[in-house]
Amino acid sequence: QVEVVESGGGLVQAGGSLRLSCAASGSIMFSIQFMGWYRQAPGKQREMVASITSGGNPNYADSVKGRFTISRNNDKNGVYLQMNNLKPEDTAVYYCNVQGRYGVSFSSWGQGTQVSVSS
Repeated sequence: QVEVVESGGGLVQAGGSLRLSCAASGSIMFSIQFMGWYRQAPGKQREMVASITSGGNPNYADSVKGRFTISRNNDKNGVYLQMNNLKPEDTAVYYCNVQGRYGVSFSSWGQGTQVSVSS
């Protein structure tokens, strides 16, 4: 199985920045195709924030374009989310999702990290 662990959340004032990190690990050999960040605010559905393919092509939700940057380190099985100019509406629990294969396909989620932006 593949375990995913996020870190880097916290409380920041509007206009501030945070950097989220996510790392995938496992006791088996696996390959990663897709890595993404999602978020879920209270009372709302989980939504995709940003994703990146194995080739490094990013995709962003319209609400974060120009403010967030996703990147990945294939050697470390890591994905990162640099969040700048944060807004109160960015407040949510942020989850990392990793999809790949180890003979069969897998999709693993982290436990989530809280991001809170005060006005």
